[in-house]
Amino acid sequence: MELSKQKVLKKLIHTDHVQMPQSNVFDLPEKVIQFGTGVLLRGLPDYFIDKANKQGIFNGRIVVIKSTNTGSTDSFNKQDNLYTLCIKGIENGNKVDENIINASISRVLNAQDEWSEILACAANPDLQLVISNTTEVGIVLTDDNIHNNPPSSFPGKLLAFLYERYRVFQGDASKGLVIIPAELVPDNGKMLSEILMKLSEKNKLEDTFKLWLTAHNYICSSLVDRIVPGKLPEDEHKAIEEKLGYEDALMIMAEPYRLWAIESSSGRVREILSFSKADDGVIIADNIEKHRELKMRLLNGTHTFSCGPALLSGIDTVKEAMSNEIMGRFIEQIMKKEIVPAITDAEISLDEAMAFSQKVLDRFRNPFIEHHWLSITAQYSSKMKMRNIPILLSHYKKNQEAPSYMAFSFAAYIYFMKVEKTGDTFEARLNEHVYAVKDSKAGILYEHWKKKFVPGVVLSVLQDKMLWDIDLTEFPGFSQAVTGYLQEIIENTCSGAMSHLLKEQHNMVQ
Repeated sequence: MELSKQKVLKKLIHTDHVQMPQSNVFDLPEKVIQFGTGVLLRGLPDYFIDKANKQGIFNGRIVVIKSTNTGSTDSFNKQDNLYTLCIKGIENGNKVDENIINASISRVLNAQDEWSEILACAANPDLQLVISNTTEVGIVLTDDNIHNNPPSSFPGKLLAFLYERYRVFQGDASKGLVIIPAELVPDNGKMLSEILMKLSEKNKLEDTFKLWLTAHNYICSSLVDRIVPGKLPEDEHKAIEEKLGYEDALMIMAEPYRLWAIESSSGRVREILSFSKADDGVIIADNIEKHRELKMRLLNGTHTFSCGPALLSGIDTVKEAMSNEIMGRFIEQIMKKEIVPAITDAEISLDEAMAFSQKVLDRFRNPFIEHHWLSITAQYSSKMKMRNIPILLSHYKKNQEAPSYMAFSFAAYIYFMKVEKTGDTFEARLNEHVYAVKDSKAGILYEHWKKKFVPGVVLSVLQDKMLWDIDLTEFPGFSQAVTGYLQEIIENTCSGAMSHLLKEQHNMVQ
């Protein structure tokens, strides 16, 4: 039997293994329009709203708009829009394994076939909030006609919806909405706001609407952070279904860590986003740049610094690295001994950075997620530039000695990028394995490695402003440290060189 409203109401579920919704949730008003059916939205914003509803705080449900032609809404319809969220991982050093029936979604409407029904939602006086995650390419300006059925782009659909709301309520200031894009781009709210205004002009909408749009709607930038792999492995999925007593085609998994940082100084926004009271993972702040910086440097930056050393050591996944004594210590040391001191400033305290780093380490140790280092090496060079060069710059503003762990990571990066050319593609040969290198800068590294001698290769790579925009040899002792570590990796294996580095650093502390 499938998960359904009837099974929930009649409690035909093994409730000792799953968090159940209250029966009155099905009577709550629709307060949210959500553009997107993806697992990130269902695993993060919808999780927060469902949790608040269970606590009697937000008391509102979500109308989900499916914008793409791929897939169908059949599973949502069959299950009365219910789904199970399985949270698995490590939090505060403890194992987490819990199952939640999420009842936050009231309807799923297909934009291609049900556009008039979607526009009808604009007349709902209870509506307060719009959420979106249409991938990074979703927030773009096009020549969209908002009077089409439906408009083709996400901004076009959103503008058409807002214009309909303005028209129905005759510009009532109290009927403006809070709009929170969750696309993974910086300043997504500002970007969306600018696009909506330009699209309003392209569609020759009246000035009174444009004034209503800017004065009475709140478009907030946000940052989302939660790993939501989506479907569980088939055998695990079936085992959970047997334990819970129902079938669920929409079941998804997420890690325990969750963050939705929303940028706003408005008391009205805080009032509408009352679900933030249900979970510390929702942060509403005047400026969310601090949270972006912590994620970019301590999570993404550590990933990028570590992927080369891990793969050169024959370690395929992040969780394997954390259970490996040498690699696990290296990851913790580079994070806590070098990245944390580099990024702490007037905005980010040492305590905040250390607390965040501990959460990141818990996430890396998650035994339920297979995060492959090879996937992290996609556009390795660009990631090193965007994520890690700023850390290196911050380090040298405070300290004129070469950062040993960062230098080692650069050496591993250079060795990993000792590529071979096959036609129009590049390959790396590591530990008797051949890896396709998906890096637009691979050809540049290929040319640098023609110098053959390690000191020459290192100088050539570090001086290349096409890679870094700056000359990294200008940092005191950095090129010498990278050269030494690269030679040791070549002569003694990466694992052996890393072990020697860890012992050396430990002895310096004693």
